[in-house]
Amino acid sequence: MSYRGLSIALIVPCYNEEASITQVIRGFRHALPGIEIFVFDNNSSDRTSELARAEKVTVVNVPLRGKGNVVRRMFADVEADIYVMVDGDATYDAPSVTGLLDKLIDEHLDMVVGCRETAVEEADAAYRRGHQWGNRMLTRSTINIFGGGFTDMLSGYRAFTKRYVKSFPALSKGFEIETELTVHALELRMPYGEVVTPYGSRPEGSESKLSTYRDGFRILKTIIRLYISERPFSFYGICASLMALFSVVINIPVIGEYLSTGLVPRIPTFVLSIGVMICSLLSFVCGLILDNVTIGRHEIKRLAYLSFPPSWLKASQKIGTEG
Repeated sequence: MSYRGLSIALIVPCYNEEASITQVIRGFRHALPGIEIFVFDNNSSDRTSELARAEKVTVVNVPLRGKGNVVRRMFADVEADIYVMVDGDATYDAPSVTGLLDKLIDEHLDMVVGCRETAVEEADAAYRRGHQWGNRMLTRSTINIFGGGFTDMLSGYRAFTKRYVKSFPALSKGFEIETELTVHALELRMPYGEVVTPYGSRPEGSESKLSTYRDGFRILKTIIRLYISERPFSFYGICASLMALFSVVINIPVIGEYLSTGLVPRIPTFVLSIGVMICSLLSFVCGLILDNVTIGRHEIKRLAYLSFPPSWLKASQKIGTEG
C-alpha cells in the first residue's frame, strides 16, 4: 500500500489474541485502505493465526516466545519504506495511524510513538494504575540516564522509517523491547516524536499478557543493562570512585597511627585498602576500554542507518514527479 508515495507495512505481534485480531486488521484496513498487514503469531495456542489468515493477511509463526523475539523477526523479514507496529490486542486507536505517519514524514523523523490517553470512565480498565505508575517511573529513569523527552516509553504503537528498523539489533526477548527501541533512537541521536492517541480497554475475552511486577522488573534490568553497555565509562567510573573512597576512608586510621607512632599495626586493614584501590583502578581502566568499544558499536549502527535514504526524501521526490 502506498501512502504519500511510500510503501507502508503494518506489523502486528500477537500471542493468543483470537478475541481481538480480526478487529485490529479490519480497523487498520478501514483507516488506511489497502495497507499491507503482517501478523506475527508468537506460537499461539488459540485461533489467532486462523482468524488472521481468514482476513487475507500474511501470517508468520515465530516459535521463540517473547515480544522481543517477535520484533526481531518482524524487522528482519518485512520490507517497506515505513513500518507501523501495533499490538494485536485492539487497545490502540487505528484512525490515529495517519497522524503518526504524517508526523513522521512531515517532520523528517525516524520514530513516532503513540502516547496512550484513556477516557476517564474506562481509565482503570484500559490502563491499570500499577501500569501507569510503572510506566512513568521507568520512563523517567530512562530519560535521566539517556536523555530525551519521551512521555510514554512503553507504548506498543509506533511508526518507524526503514533506516531505523534496519539498524536496530533487537537484543531483548520480552516486553522490555520497547525500552530498547527507545534507547536505540536516543543513542544514535535520531529525530523522534510523539502523537497522543486514544487507548481503550481490551475486548471481552481478551486477557493481558503483561505482568506488572515481573515484566516491570525485567524492564528495569534492561535499563540497567543498557546503562552498563551504552554508558560504560559512567558506570565503571562510579564504581571506581566508590571503591577509591572506601579505600581512603578505611585507610585514614592506619595512616594516622603510622604518622604518630611510625608503626602499621593494622596490617589486614592496610592490605584491604590497597586491594580495594587496585580494584578501583581496574574498574576505571575497564570503563575506558569499554567506552571505546561502545563508540565502535555506535559507528557500525550509524553506518547501517546511513545505508538507507530518508523516507521523507522519497516522499518529496514522488510529489515532485507528480507535480
